[in-house]
Amino acid sequence: MRTVSQIMSRNIQVCTPHDSLQRAAQIMRDIDCGSVPVCEGKKVVGIITDRDIVLNCVADGKDSTKVHCHDAMTTDVITCDSNTDVHECARIMAQHQIRRIPIVENGEICGIVAIGDLAKENIYINEAGEALSEISEPGHH
Repeated sequence: MRTVSQIMSRNIQVCTPHDSLQRAAQIMRDIDCGSVPVCEGKKVVGIITDRDIVLNCVADGKDSTKVHCHDAMTTDVITCDSNTDVHECARIMAQHQIRRIPIVENGEICGIVAIGDLAKENIYINEAGEALSEISEPGHH
């Protein structure tokens, strides 16, 4: 059994709840992704997405340096334990239509798995492809 701890990225970037949306957007740009975990210490308290920034700041003409992550983040965060099987992780990502999932150990963030990490594991490419196709269906976020 392969677990997510074997494929996750341990080099993770996070925001704090009080970071500005501009800071979150800069992190997304720098690491080329559309979402960043929001943490208090090592505890995941939310996730901020590029879509959250657009809908909760840009669309309303707000100043991204003055709106904080806690004002726009999703607080109902789906995570996986580091011992979760990669097949189960792919299923969870498909079910919740997410491209990146924080990985936790004892309640603390220790990594992140992206849909691309699953695709790199050739044995799981069908599951990752299925997850990606479900995530990318029209009408889903």
